[in-house]
Amino acid sequence: MLHANFVHLHLHTEYSFLDGACRIDDLVEAASRYKLPALAITDHGNMCGCIEFYKKLMHAAIKPIIGQEVYLAPQSRFDRKGKEVYYHLVLLVRNEKGYKNLVKLSTIAYKEGFYYKPRIDKEVLKEYNDGLIGMSACIRGEISYHLLRGDYDKAKKALLEYLAIFGKENFYLELMRLGLKENEIVNGGLLTLSEELGVPCVATNDCHYINKDDSESHDILLCLQTGKDIDDESRMRFESNELYLRSPEEMEQLFSDHPEAIKNTLEVADRCNLDFHLDEVKVQLPHYDVPEGFSSSDEYLEKLAKEGLKAKYTHIDEKIEERFNHELNVIKKRGLSGYFLIITDLVNFARESGIPVGPGRGSAVGSLVLYSLGVTEIDPLKYGLVFERFLNPERATMPDVDIDFSDTRRDEVISYIKRKYGEENVSQIITFGTMAARAVVRDVGRVLKIALPEIDRIAKTIPFGISLKEAQEIPEFRNIINEKEEYKKLISLAMRLEGITRHASVHAAGMVVAPHEITEFVPLYRMPDGSFVTQYPMEAIDALGLLKIDILGLRTLTIIKNTIELLKRENKKIDIENIRLDDKKAFNLLSKGMTNGVFQLESEGMKDILRKIKPDSFTDIMAVLALYRPGPLGGLTKDSFIKRKHGKEAINYIHKNLEPILKETYGIILYQEQVMQIASVVAGFSLGEADTLRRAMGKKLPEIMDEKRKAFVEGALRRNYSEEVANRLFDLIIPFAGYGFNKSHSAGYSLISYRTAFLKAHYPQEFLSATLTNESSSSDKIAEFVKEANVLKIDIYPPSINKSFYEFLPEGDSIRFGLCAVKNVGENACMSIISTRKRGEFRSFMDFLNGIDSRIVSKRAVESLIKAGVFDEIKKNRAELLSILSTIQRRQGSVGQASLFRGDASSKEKEAFSVTEHLSFEKDSLGFYLSGHPLDRYSDELTAFTTTTSSSLAALPVGSEVILSGVITKRRKRRVKNGDLLVILTLEDLEGVYDATLFGDSLIGQIPEKDSPILVKGKVGLFRENKNVKVEKIIPLSKVRDEFVTGVEIRLNLIGLTEETLKNLKAILEASPGNKEIFLRMEENGKYTTARCKTLKVSPNRTTLSKIRKLLGEHAITLKGEI
Repeated sequence: MLHANFVHLHLHTEYSFLDGACRIDDLVEAASRYKLPALAITDHGNMCGCIEFYKKLMHAAIKPIIGQEVYLAPQSRFDRKGKEVYYHLVLLVRNEKGYKNLVKLSTIAYKEGFYYKPRIDKEVLKEYNDGLIGMSACIRGEISYHLLRGDYDKAKKALLEYLAIFGKENFYLELMRLGLKENEIVNGGLLTLSEELGVPCVATNDCHYINKDDSESHDILLCLQTGKDIDDESRMRFESNELYLRSPEEMEQLFSDHPEAIKNTLEVADRCNLDFHLDEVKVQLPHYDVPEGFSSSDEYLEKLAKEGLKAKYTHIDEKIEERFNHELNVIKKRGLSGYFLIITDLVNFARESGIPVGPGRGSAVGSLVLYSLGVTEIDPLKYGLVFERFLNPERATMPDVDIDFSDTRRDEVISYIKRKYGEENVSQIITFGTMAARAVVRDVGRVLKIALPEIDRIAKTIPFGISLKEAQEIPEFRNIINEKEEYKKLISLAMRLEGITRHASVHAAGMVVAPHEITEFVPLYRMPDGSFVTQYPMEAIDALGLLKIDILGLRTLTIIKNTIELLKRENKKIDIENIRLDDKKAFNLLSKGMTNGVFQLESEGMKDILRKIKPDSFTDIMAVLALYRPGPLGGLTKDSFIKRKHGKEAINYIHKNLEPILKETYGIILYQEQVMQIASVVAGFSLGEADTLRRAMGKKLPEIMDEKRKAFVEGALRRNYSEEVANRLFDLIIPFAGYGFNKSHSAGYSLISYRTAFLKAHYPQEFLSATLTNESSSSDKIAEFVKEANVLKIDIYPPSINKSFYEFLPEGDSIRFGLCAVKNVGENACMSIISTRKRGEFRSFMDFLNGIDSRIVSKRAVESLIKAGVFDEIKKNRAELLSILSTIQRRQGSVGQASLFRGDASSKEKEAFSVTEHLSFEKDSLGFYLSGHPLDRYSDELTAFTTTTSSSLAALPVGSEVILSGVITKRRKRRVKNGDLLVILTLEDLEGVYDATLFGDSLIGQIPEKDSPILVKGKVGLFRENKNVKVEKIIPLSKVRDEFVTGVEIRLNLIGLTEETLKNLKAILEASPGNKEIFLRMEENGKYTTARCKTLKVSPNRTTLSKIRKLLGEHAITLKGEI
């Protein structure tokens, strides 16, 4: 029997979405403060928080009671009539059988009874009540419902039904005193029923929040749930502020007239004894059928792994054999042979089905057994990878084998898992969205009916990724909040709700596979689209020992596969999995930072590191991935690594025994595995102990750190290290334990990086074609790679109605633009056009219209094709084609018929689009400029005034003064930590894109419209490791000639210069008088002199300059001026 005075048995955590406001961590703290011996979780209609609740209460030495407040259909769970009709009923788990039954009931509620809410009925309650305690719930409970309406007989009848279902010893009547008049009416009836039928009562408080003063913020939460504002008289609300976690003393005082109701809570708690044994959880794997002749999965795994080992190594030495046997023994001892076989089978299925599989990701790359089985492709011994980072024999946790598959074929892998292990045994996994600072301010502000512009003003002062508490350090945020009392109230309420779970969604990659039907272990939850996921998140699935697999879709694998397919069409064969890892062309490309499209190495920050490091080995690529980290430690580590690699800084190992561990990283700790190896070598820790040390260091808890330091130093002393060296080494590894990179992951992803670099270096045409096709849904990416093709001197032919296919494809030495990248067309329309074209090329626009099926190829699609220039080879005048299309549609009518475009149409000759219109429409349909650029007409201004371009920006030192051109493509606003408004512009020049940052209202006010060509003057800055421009001045390019050009320099080559040429030049200048100086640069035999023309000044308009160029040559003119 528990020795304490009271236990809360009816409680709603934050997993009663937008209803309960009790955070589990806060509950544990309050329960500890009240010295509660036990506590129950009874969320509305789900068990989402049960495992988290169980673990945290157990850790605090408080007994967790698992339960749920279920919704009960009045008749059948299959009824779907009327409004929201259901009763409440509290179910508490007594034992393992009760837990399994609650899981079943919770799942049935979502799968069979969902109507507004997940509902069960008494039919299933009769079937799945064993091991459960029932309680009558709040005033929404069935018994209370009838008592409130004065129908004692119906209430009694309902109680008798529950007693028949649960047994008299397993049902309790809940007495509540929440300050509601309904409670007193119900309590009187419940006490009468208790006395008449001998049913015990328990005192509960229907806890929805922890402290009494949380009631107002909880009311806000209810408004968010119902979509109402605070003043709505018809909204759902609790007419009481008493639904908090009362102390045991308060409950005793409240029910001093019914002490048995208090005492009975202890009785219920004493009877609830579910033990998940999470500290010794056994792995619960699906059954794996081993072939005949094998007695166990252990035996079969060993056979497969040994065969694979022999295939991987021509000679198996003692070191290899020892590592292999060690891993195999750990796997067997942990009962994980079936897990390894399942993962192997999954990878084998993908490979046999032609589905690209990644070479490995995460700590699994450190396993020699997985390497032998072909699950990973990196030799862990060659690269010093540690098995215990993946599977620690000294920690009872499930290992994670996350697998990358082609993003376009991931669904096939999921379907295979369901077929193989049974659809009922497999589920996707839930994840939860929480209320972040900005979002909660907007939500609460709306409920409080604060004007939207005011809410927006407050929210925009909060930088992304910080809490409201941190936001209070920002002067502008504080100043605004202090303007009005309602703003202070808004923030006060928002802070109480910040971080609370708001909704459920589907985890992007996680799948769980159970040995039997999934609902034997985990309840299921119904998503809004009708699909089902586990009610437990990833961490809970792990804690229960169930098989969790992350099935990730990686588009780079698709690009590699498609590149190889394009090479096959050209009879170029390549075995990408067996290419040499020392290819000079690949490393040359990496060293130049030419890594657009190269996996993980595309950012400007990565390119900068690559240019500085100049990698010449595979381990250098691994280091680059590990070095690209935010924060001061990352910057210092990176700088030292670069200097040491190039011999500009001495390498110091502190102790000679560390050299073998740190040699490849020049004496610098980059990887978590190095921390483990140092602990092993210096302190004599096993690698399992070293992994435990690494994890403990990452948490930085002082009491644990002191304990670990002592063990480390004692171990080092036993191995003849001095105490000073031991402490120095411990201090050295502390920051890197948490900050260091996972070397196994770095190795796996570096291989993908290297393969993409290899393909780009050797087969740029095919690689870019595959990349462009894969990125066809992103206009920005298409524009980026079209420019990349130009850099690599590969022409991109425009989209063509007779030559383009769905994909981007090599054509000669160039690439033909794919129809897939034309907006508003779609795959079906593209394939229909290509299919129709098989009958013969389209000879005219009308031939095209008469041939296609307009049910598939819509008018909107044809308009986009016209604007993109797809018909230019048939008819150059795009304006005329749009006119013809409109005329035909008006004449034909009957939208949606196959004959919509059939017939003929004459159209008055229409004036062609201007260059601006032409480019604007092209941008509309392609998302970028293909045939030209708005900056093209300003080439003279760009030559005269710009000092660099987007492609050169990354190489310039921070602080360099620059002038760049650009067209604004994107504009974003945010607040920085001091409260200042920051505007980030994305600009596109003729060589790429770059970001420009602006501070200050006057400067921000100068920003022109999107797509406006401008010059920006400023200094090179650094934002999140990427170079940008800190803008000091913005000048519209349309104003540059008038306002900033002071003169025109004309180059005259005196050799061969005739009197007639000079006469014609003078005539041109005289015909265009203006206020700009004329400078004549006279050149002869490599020497020149410049003289100012004293008698003439000129207007440097485009017509005049064009005439001069026609007379003297393209490079004869340079504008002069200063910005």
